[in-house]
Amino acid sequence: MSINYSERIPNNVNLGSNKTLQRALEHWQPAFQEWWKEMGPENSTALDVYLRTAVSVAPDGWAHYDYVRMPDYRWGIFLPPAEAGRQVNFGAHKGDAAWQEVPGEYRSTLRRIIVTQGDTEPASVEQQRHLGLTCPSLFDLRNIFQVNVEEGRHLWAMVYLLHAYFGRDGREEAEALLERRSGDSDNPRILSAFNEKTPDWLSFFMFTFITDRDGKFQLAALAESGFDPLSRTCRFMLTEEAHHLFVGESGIGRIIQRTCEMMNQHKTDDPARLRALGVIDLPTIQKYLNFHFSVTSDLYGNEVSSNAASFYTNGLKGRYEETKLADDHKLDTGEYPVMEVAGEDIVTKQVSALTALNERLRDDWVKDVNAGVSRWNKIPERAGIPFRFKLPHKGFNRRIGAFTEHHISPEGQVLSEATWTNRHKQWLPMEEDQAYVRSLMGRVTEPGKYANWIAAPVRGINNQPANFEYVRFG
Repeated sequence: MSINYSERIPNNVNLGSNKTLQRALEHWQPAFQEWWKEMGPENSTALDVYLRTAVSVAPDGWAHYDYVRMPDYRWGIFLPPAEAGRQVNFGAHKGDAAWQEVPGEYRSTLRRIIVTQGDTEPASVEQQRHLGLTCPSLFDLRNIFQVNVEEGRHLWAMVYLLHAYFGRDGREEAEALLERRSGDSDNPRILSAFNEKTPDWLSFFMFTFITDRDGKFQLAALAESGFDPLSRTCRFMLTEEAHHLFVGESGIGRIIQRTCEMMNQHKTDDPARLRALGVIDLPTIQKYLNFHFSVTSDLYGNEVSSNAASFYTNGLKGRYEETKLADDHKLDTGEYPVMEVAGEDIVTKQVSALTALNERLRDDWVKDVNAGVSRWNKIPERAGIPFRFKLPHKGFNRRIGAFTEHHISPEGQVLSEATWTNRHKQWLPMEEDQAYVRSLMGRVTEPGKYANWIAAPVRGINNQPANFEYVRFG
């Protein structure tokens, strides 16, 4: 399916045939552009950026690369083609025809699901808006801008659903998506992780590696939805999301690579000496991993959830890769293990698989994050350095769920308040760690040059040479 770029809002949903919807979205468009001007990447409007733009929703050749000024980026509405005869694949409606319109009884629930997902997209842009001023290279500057414009398009994807299927309520929710602000005390973003600051590039890379990976799993669960327009929308969003995960994983990998080079060159693993050499010591990277992992883990909600069970039973949100799972896809009798604290121990109990869907999705995410950490560990291994990164226990530093009232060590021990107070500085980034990382954040904009604390990438974007001018300053 090709995309019509001749219209004011590029789309492949034949927007011009529905004048009421087209007018509503064209009314929303200037407000979006104002939001981008106010909250998008700082001091970026005059830059020519080597960006990819979606030109099709076909699996191959879907993106075109060229220089674009970000305010001129063509944000639009792109859905993969409808699947003939698609059915609801799980829950009480399993076997029914997938819904092309919102079922009346699920209207408010579906709207809330779409709004919550939609709210994360502009929040990410807001969290990252200052980072271009401290980019470690033009390659990285281009990558954060690519992430930003695609988060903007993912907002458009959710806003299209709100306008097209939810009437006045949907239009009001779409306006509110541009009114909330990340970290605002009076009108914050809906989910707490999207109100955290992203003050430096180590945090940004962790966010795109860990928190955008949550986005991957949430979108994959929504791509199973019996509401077909939501399913189709999320399937194409997942295509774009893959680059965001690459930016995070490869960014951290390059930081580790550079630190390992300096450790071997100067024959030291002393964090203080490595900091004096201007690189980020491996224990500090581990602290940032611990923090971002625990904050993102909270996004999955309570381990046992009647809401998650309701979403599934009603056919609104499935499991990760639902159709590949070998069970009855109703979960009336199945069980799933969840953890809880019993005295000084963490124990596992079996609960209804239907109520444990949040935990199952969290576990799928943990497995995927862990695979990325294993790939990072090959870098010190190749360098002959014994340090290995490790995910903390699921209960570590949690604010939502079964571990909220407890202090859990990264190894999974239940700690007293006093022990936690004594030791948590070893496990989480403290102000001195954050201040040191911030102190490294200069700006490198010469093509082919990189900040001292990060290695060059193995290959360029779209097979471009190492010294390619990814961003032109005019």
